[in-house]
Amino acid sequence: ENAPLILIVDDNEDFCNLMIDSLSSLYRVEKAVNGVAAWTLIPNLQPDMVISDVMMPEMDGIQLARMMKTDIRTSHIPLILLTALSAVEQKIDGLETGADDYISKPFHMDVLILKIRKLLELTEKRHEQFNQQIDPSPSMIKITSLDQKLIAKAIKYVEDNMSRSDLTVEELSKELAMSRVYLYKKLTVITGKTPIEFIRVIRLKRAAQLLKESQLNVSQVAYKVGFNNPKYFSRYFKEQYNVSPSEYK
Repeated sequence: ENAPLILIVDDNEDFCNLMIDSLSSLYRVEKAVNGVAAWTLIPNLQPDMVISDVMMPEMDGIQLARMMKTDIRTSHIPLILLTALSAVEQKIDGLETGADDYISKPFHMDVLILKIRKLLELTEKRHEQFNQQIDPSPSMIKITSLDQKLIAKAIKYVEDNMSRSDLTVEELSKELAMSRVYLYKKLTVITGKTPIEFIRVIRLKRAAQLLKESQLNVSQVAYKVGFNNPKYFSRYFKEQYNVSPSEYK
């Protein structure tokens, strides 16, 4: 149930079934018959990866890639395009529209499985990168430009409202013009944090900076970064840094 969800997009039913049989022991797998069908699913389904053929009726893989990578709801989802062996132009077009990788048909299933695993591992590394680089001004996260702008805007809003203990996920969602559901998925995929954790970790990173650089005591720092209970602040700080705020100071 917790395995990553892969969406296969191909108008060849036999090929889709073969892919499902080959991947279902490792991942949850859904299918769509073309780009149009896929696009009706992707925003709400929020798969962990899309694997799409390029040549399809109604909407091909290049168009699907363009729609996915220019929509803030789906721009974070990794996409692998399947192309004909000689279709160099298709590969270039696909990569230019934001596809994360491509593989030429026919291919060995082990090669595809390896590419899937590597792209999913990159997501995990991005989570580590977020934790490392957010201290104290998080501007170096390596993600797509659309996602970069969203995260930068989210961080700025939290930092601008740092002292407010009543800052809510709903308020952040409204500021970013996203539903709470989409924001939850977006932040979790990009940073490894839920929206509540995202707000909290930015508060804690700023608290660490204040403890290190200011003359404020622990309680003063707690209130300054939006915790209305120093005891809770100390607990969350220790979870983040493995030492108490006073020990850190």
